[in-house]
Amino acid sequence: MVDFAFELRKAQDTGKIVMGAKKSIHYAKVGGAKMIIVARNARPDIKEDIYYYAKLSGIPVYEFEGTSVELGTLLGRPHTVSALAIIDPGESKILALAGGKE
Repeated sequence: MVDFAFELRKAQDTGKIVMGAKKSIHYAKVGGAKMIIVARNARPDIKEDIYYYAKLSGIPVYEFEGTSVELGTLLGRPHTVSALAIIDPGESKILALAGGKE
C-alpha cells in the first residue's frame, strides 16, 4: 500500500508539482501532467473541469480524502490547496495511487 502523505512529500522534494486549481486545469487541458490530485472539498466547478479535461488528455485523477486545508498542510503550505498536478513524480511512487503513467 502506498502511503499518500509520504509519497506526496517525496514527489514535492524530488520531482515537480504545481499547486492550484487554475494551473491544474491548464495542465489537464494541455496534457502536461502525469496525474492530478484534487481535494474532496474542492469547488464542484473546479472538480468538473479537472475531471473533464483530464479524461480528454488521458491523465488519471486522484481524489484526496481530506480537505484542501489538509492537502495544503501536507505540502507544508500555510494556505489551502484544492488541486495540484504532478508533472514529474521524481523518486516517489505516487502515480501508483491512480494507475498513473510511470
